[in-house]
Amino acid sequence: MNRNAYTGRFAPSPSGPLHAGSLVAALASFLDARVHEGRWLVRIEDIDETRTVPGAADGIVATLAALDMHSDGPVLVQSRRKARYQAAREQLGTHAYPCGCSRKEIADSRTGIASDGAAIYPGTCRHGLAPGKTARTLRLRVPDAGMPGELVRFDDRWLGPQQQHLASEVGDFVLQRADGFWAYQLAVVVDDADQGITDIVRGADLLDSTARQIYLQGLLGYPTPRYLHVPLLMNEVGEKFSKQNGAQAIDLGRPLQELQRAAAFLGLETSAAHDRESFWSLASAAWDARFGGR
Repeated sequence: MNRNAYTGRFAPSPSGPLHAGSLVAALASFLDARVHEGRWLVRIEDIDETRTVPGAADGIVATLAALDMHSDGPVLVQSRRKARYQAAREQLGTHAYPCGCSRKEIADSRTGIASDGAAIYPGTCRHGLAPGKTARTLRLRVPDAGMPGELVRFDDRWLGPQQQHLASEVGDFVLQRADGFWAYQLAVVVDDADQGITDIVRGADLLDSTARQIYLQGLLGYPTPRYLHVPLLMNEVGEKFSKQNGAQAIDLGRPLQELQRAAAFLGLETSAAHDRESFWSLASAAWDARFGGR
């Protein structure tokens, strides 16, 4: 690829301070952009405003800056872009439809569980709301099994070839939630396109969302970025290292050690670094050797 055409991003949710798990994703995305001589942008994914902690977004940006990671453009904030998501919904036309089903009704249909833990939607409202039902959510219609576009394939730069059957493994998925907030799947696709993102480097917990996002990109006429999903940092009981599981904020009193710990988790050798400048040199060289050519 033309390295100068590269644009990457780091897109944290402001539900708490930057922690070791999110630093792994930030570091990987930052190194990939630098190695490919591209731009690296920061986006605040606060579309779910119920989870936003006041001051967390500013704290995350400040922590990144203290670790020498600065956005190469304005920080985009999802909660300010609702009109843009509405415009995308209108562009989707009849591909999107209202759904009156509750979570319990979907679970009771026993159509199976997707790999992200959600019940697979059985298509109850595909042909219109049943009498007495009112719209709760807005869903995107996926192709029927065996139809063009139903099987989504992509190559992950870390994990290799991937594929997902949208009909049997996901079902028609939510674009707008019952509480009125736009869903992550729609917001992230619109944002990536508007920011000109060519490469997405993020945690493996979002791997299952990729096929849905690629399908949406096609419907909206957007280009599909390259993907790289890094392993997740786990806590002592095998849970994803996250704010919800009590992950502590990055210790800015020892920035070099925090960066080295994240690099070591990614398999990057930086133990010889004696300051942040030498860390970035070693980390960039290690990432380049592994991912610079792809």
